[in-house]
Amino acid sequence: MKDTSYNAKKDKEKVVFLCTGNSCRSQMAEGFLRYLGGDKFEVYSAGLSPAGMNPRAVEVMWEAGIDISHQTSDTLSRELIRDANLVVTLCGDARDNCPLSGQNVKHLHWPISDPARAEGTPEEITQKFREVRDKIHQRIVKELLK
Repeated sequence: MKDTSYNAKKDKEKVVFLCTGNSCRSQMAEGFLRYLGGDKFEVYSAGLSPAGMNPRAVEVMWEAGIDISHQTSDTLSRELIRDANLVVTLCGDARDNCPLSGQNVKHLHWPISDPARAEGTPEEITQKFREVRDKIHQRIVKELLK
């Protein structure tokens, strides 16, 4: 079960990934930073209107060697971001409606398309999820793990 106490540990940077549904992009970002960031980060994801975990997100992350099946689709709360050091929004709706609080909260916006809205054959849709996964991975490595 996910720790929802939201008490930032003093030696870790608290990062929250946010998108509307908390079903794909923010879940992949949470999984990557947890895996790649080691003990440097306290990582969460949330949504404005959580839609549940998308099975294709779990599948493509598994292909990358990361299991996100244990993560949950959670609603954004003020408590979650109250002590955050960084909030990363992954869609315009989240960027425009995120109730950032506190002077020390840094905000990044990564406008990455929602793979859950992809159309086409099952393979074409899965490929879109892979592309989004890879974009998120690149941004985490370049911007958060530098």
